[in-house]
Amino acid sequence: MATEQGHATTAHTEAEGHGRAGFPPFEKETFASQLVSFAIAFALLYFVVSRFALPRVGSLIATREGIIDGDLAEAQKLKDESDEALKAYESDLAAARARAQAIGAETREKLSAQSEAERKALETSLADKLAEAEKTIDAMREKAMGNVKSIAADATSAIVERLTGVAPDAKSVDSAVDASLKV
Repeated sequence: MATEQGHATTAHTEAEGHGRAGFPPFEKETFASQLVSFAIAFALLYFVVSRFALPRVGSLIATREGIIDGDLAEAQKLKDESDEALKAYESDLAAARARAQAIGAETREKLSAQSEAERKALETSLADKLAEAEKTIDAMREKAMGNVKSIAADATSAIVERLTGVAPDAKSVDSAVDASLKV
């Protein structure tokens, strides 16, 4: 770059009157004192952490582990109890089903026996009624046949009297009707 006078100018990065300053940790003069400061700070930090923080953290971890172990033990105990309750429930359920099946079979047998007894009683009653009805029918048939014989005798004597003009003898009419009914 040129100026009006024709001189080239350069950029200055250093402040006038000051020497060149470096990064303090890299300076040879302060390196040893910095190492001592770091060692002291590390020792103090280690002392504070080991005496106060680590025991508290350790006790918290131990307490949490105890709580977790207790919770796991309680959960296992409850799981075992629920498994036992489930087994008891299943065995009670199986026993109840077996009792229900036994009661059902017993009820079926009772109802079947009762039904069979009622059927036999009904058959006996119907057989008695049928025998009585047959007796009644036989009696009515006898009565009807008796009426048929008298009607036939009356009709025969009326027919003979009309054809011949003479009333037939009652004995001969009865014997003729009896002979025709036997055939």
